Amino acid sequence: MDSKDSNGALLAEGDSVTLIKDLKVKDSSLTLKRGTLVKNIRLTGSLSEVEGRAGGSTMVLKTEFLKKA
Repeated sequence: MDSKDSNGALLAEGDSVTLIKDLKVKDSSLTLKRGTLVKNIRLTGSLSEVEGRAGGSTMVLKTEFLKKA
């Protein structure tokens, strides 16, 4: 069971990824812009989600909106 980004590249602990789409953050007025770099990601129990720091806080991101940097 491997997590993959939007292009099918395998993701691992500590990788850096970039956003391929502007994402609105739930319960916040914050919008993460396309091209934002998220460094040092952590894999979660779900194959379609990773955890990383973006916009000044830690959040869970869907892998379908990420591209390996």
